[in-house]
Amino acid sequence: MKNVTITVDDNVLEWARVEAARRGTSVSRMVGDFLAEMQRREDAYERAYLAWRTDERTWEADDSAAVARSVCFARMGDSA
Repeated sequence: MKNVTITVDDNVLEWARVEAARRGTSVSRMVGDFLAEMQRREDAYERAYLAWRTDERTWEADDSAAVARSVCFARMGDSA
């Protein structure tokens, strides 16, 4: 693991110390966990985006699945 130096406002650091203590961890671990979570989310988004971009399926509607508007409202008890 590598060490890194960061600059934060005093009030942010105070909050981070209290929050880390509440969680039973250190500010350093909390920041590391936060960055790792950001990386996981970004990687997942990138994979999903690339999968979508390379998806060659067509998304045309099939008329057999269509339901008339009146049928939908009848099923809802005409509440709309």
